[in-house]
Amino acid sequence: MVTSSARWWRHRSTGLIIFAVLLFALAGGSVADIGMDAKIQHVVTAYLAPETVGKPGGLAVAVYAAGHTDFFNYGVADEATGQPITSDTLFNVASVRKPFEAILVALGTLRGELRLDDPVSRYVPELRGDYIKSVTIGELATHTSGLLLPTDHPPWPNDSFTLPQFFEALNAWTPQSGEQPGKQRIYTHAGYVLLQLALERRYGRPIGELIEARILKPLGMNQTFLPERGPDHRAMMAPELMKNVVQGYAETGMPIGPRGDQQTYYDFPGTGQMFTSARDLATFLAAFIDGEAIDPQLRQALQMTRREAFHVTEKFGQAMAWENIHLDDVTVVDKPGGLNNASAYVGLVPAHKTGIVLLANRGEFPHEIARYHVLPELARE
Repeated sequence: MVTSSARWWRHRSTGLIIFAVLLFALAGGSVADIGMDAKIQHVVTAYLAPETVGKPGGLAVAVYAAGHTDFFNYGVADEATGQPITSDTLFNVASVRKPFEAILVALGTLRGELRLDDPVSRYVPELRGDYIKSVTIGELATHTSGLLLPTDHPPWPNDSFTLPQFFEALNAWTPQSGEQPGKQRIYTHAGYVLLQLALERRYGRPIGELIEARILKPLGMNQTFLPERGPDHRAMMAPELMKNVVQGYAETGMPIGPRGDQQTYYDFPGTGQMFTSARDLATFLAAFIDGEAIDPQLRQALQMTRREAFHVTEKFGQAMAWENIHLDDVTVVDKPGGLNNASAYVGLVPAHKTGIVLLANRGEFPHEIARYHVLPELARE
């Protein structure tokens, strides 16, 4: 919980807080010398608060360190109404959904229900193409399948796939020269849509039900939803929930879509986005970092997904959905996500039991600040 004094600080200007920290340093202290709560306050204020000044929408931040979470909220959920961002405001988290499917895969392997080297065609028999039929579950989870459809990269197409069209595209897929399953890292949204289908076929349940039963409920995440997309392209959510969903904005400030806007190139169930809050993702983060009170097998699955599976460069590796960034003094494990009207980021430094959640209702929020500055600073002794 954040103290009343922390809430007081949060509503003061960035300059005043930084000035106070500088005075402390001049008095003979340093950021490393002050308590963890004050250190978190300083780092969030110095690096993240300025990114909300004069910008559309707002930002919800959760920082987990020393066994507890601090929350910071800036700006508004809707410019038109002035509704403020809170730690319970619901955001579209885009590709931050991918770690949840990766956890389902990890749980399945631990329980002997599937194997990482299972060909996806074992569960999705519609896959008959020479290349795609040999791609495995593990390769999809680690972005090493080689798959890359037009929906995976700009310039973004206008067309969308029905399920039969998706299978047709997959069966016709031919990689670039030299690419082979498991031999390179190519980030692919289509691969995770295919992974979703494989999981649904294996368990005979919709992906939303699987994530809720196997991850959300065990972790106590009751503010996370995977709604279907309605005819108006909005999330199909109860009115009382929709009131708590942000309006999304472009970096320029233009509203994009209505509240609950769902953007996808796939016209079949389960392919929409996940909506959640900073509070729920803080629970998720704490389970990754500590997880002492959760089911041991689920804790093992969480840890399994963040372990590097494919070495890309000296400083970058790919895990199951998560990315590993090897900096000079720390290794950051993280997952960014974003649309043109939403940005999300979850990052942690396992060795220091520190992590952060960023949720913004605008496109192109610079999450790299957390990766390269906030997390290393918080982890530094």
